[in-house]
Amino acid sequence: MKISREDVRNVAIIAHVDHGKTTLVDELLKQSGTFHAHQEVVERVMDSNDIERERGITILSKNTAVNYDGVKINIIDTPGHADFGGEVERVLKMVDGVILVVDAFEGPMPQTKFVLKKALELNHPVIVCVNKIDRPEARPEEVMDEVLELFLELDADDDQLDSPFVYASAKAGIAMLELSENGTDMNPLFETIIKHIPAPTGDPDADTQVLISTIDYNEYVGRIGVGKVENGSIKVNQEVLLVNHHDESINKKVRISKLYEFAGLEKIEVTEATVGSIVAISGISDIHIGDTLCSPDNPQPIPFQKISEPTIAMQFLVNDSPLAGKEGKYVTSRHLRDRLFRELNTDVSLRVEEMENMDSFKVSGRGELHLSVLIENMRREGYEFSVSKAEVLYRTDEKGKKTEPMENVIVDVPDEFSGVVIEKLSQRKGELQNMSMSGSGSTRLEFSIPSRGLIGYRGEFMTDTKGTGILNTLFDGYGPYKGDIQYRKQGSLIAYESGETITYGLFNAQERGTLFVGPGEKVYSGMIVGQNGKTDDIEVNVCKTKKLTNTRASGSDEALKLTPPRILSLEQALEFIDTDELLEITPSNIRLRKKILDPTLRYRAKRNGNS
Repeated sequence: MKISREDVRNVAIIAHVDHGKTTLVDELLKQSGTFHAHQEVVERVMDSNDIERERGITILSKNTAVNYDGVKINIIDTPGHADFGGEVERVLKMVDGVILVVDAFEGPMPQTKFVLKKALELNHPVIVCVNKIDRPEARPEEVMDEVLELFLELDADDDQLDSPFVYASAKAGIAMLELSENGTDMNPLFETIIKHIPAPTGDPDADTQVLISTIDYNEYVGRIGVGKVENGSIKVNQEVLLVNHHDESINKKVRISKLYEFAGLEKIEVTEATVGSIVAISGISDIHIGDTLCSPDNPQPIPFQKISEPTIAMQFLVNDSPLAGKEGKYVTSRHLRDRLFRELNTDVSLRVEEMENMDSFKVSGRGELHLSVLIENMRREGYEFSVSKAEVLYRTDEKGKKTEPMENVIVDVPDEFSGVVIEKLSQRKGELQNMSMSGSGSTRLEFSIPSRGLIGYRGEFMTDTKGTGILNTLFDGYGPYKGDIQYRKQGSLIAYESGETITYGLFNAQERGTLFVGPGEKVYSGMIVGQNGKTDDIEVNVCKTKKLTNTRASGSDEALKLTPPRILSLEQALEFIDTDELLEITPSNIRLRKKILDPTLRYRAKRNGNS
């Protein structure tokens, strides 16, 4: 017989990037008494990964739990970036309702639509939390109307249209049900969760069923499966059957060696968990997302929604430059292979394929950000390798026509920059779908554009809009191939010889374009040291020294003035490289280079048209 676990609520926090999900979770943790009075708490405590903290984004979904008024509320903080949408899709299976966080100034954004659509498809009740109401330019009433319009656009039913609204400032730690109130704490949000999010239901006397929705990985215990107990109960030392609804070949008896529930930020070891509990299970080496743990007497696997396929791919290669092996700890193809396959343990949206050449791997993901985060993580762990330019994954439709991934792009820019954005995106095969003015002197542009049209565009966009523009993208399925796109207008400045850069050589080279290196840096023949102002690649000798003579002319010893080099971030470097170039990644440096280092062979390859 099915029962409701009234002492438990399972809820996910979903939103567009930067609308305040993680800060909201911080406040819920603080105000539920999760932290001791003397405990020092960092901001955005849920973003535990270094890159998450530096960039202020959530990459992996995180589980936590708070207690309020005798009810345990399991909270899952989800990513807001489209590149990590695979995380959002999965965790929604674990919860019984969602809190949709919307910025009181920006209103619903592309990713708001994506995550809300996923929640409505699963018939989850929604609590709308209009956050950042203390922003000077906040417009909560208008945002409330925009959210209701979004519900209508997504064909929400009457119950979903009646979703409760809560107004909050996560930063100030307050929430209220009416804008006219003066909030003092987060209690109105806690109360709304308990009232509107249904308690999990299931049959505690039925056979065990636990669907694994996320995988955690720990060096000491290996893979940890996280999922919700759908029916029955699960105990330590219990023998269960590992099965998968979409793969009948998976059928294996395993034993539960350790079982955890979440409390605050910690995993607490338990001996048994029952219906509605979100648990972490360790000790099963080959457990995967989408697997179900069932009782051996009555194995009933639970269906699981398909994870979105990757749309973009890069080659990861063993570094073979003249400086290879000098800066990294892990440099061989075996190291690279082990690390990439280990990433598959936790990242379901990633694909890794071994190539015929043993030293390279094709790595496919959901977008440039998705892959750049993996590259940055590996770099920090001491890996040294090279990567090629990102390329989109094409498909063929039923009629045999070539199709490519498309994106919806929403751009918010000050009015004076809208012309240049429309011009640049049109050159990249973007089609303007909609254009609207907002009162504050800014324009919103909506485009449909091939995913490859956006490769390398973000940096250019920030330059064109002087850092004031906001660009959001959302994957929009596959569409007909739109034709060739010219990515880069400028060529590269290529080092002519190996050695150390010298001021005299750099001074002569800087007349040709923008340099990426300063004096005293190691370079090698075929390495890219700058960007040419014109379309061609040119070789420059940045190691050139001044010839000494035995006469001293007046003015010959004047100091040479160098323009400071342009230091590229990882993202900018990935955007800059062309199809015949590679990015060399080491723990201490990022270098750009030509695939073919030898100038004669490079010229020959270009002439034969297979660069």
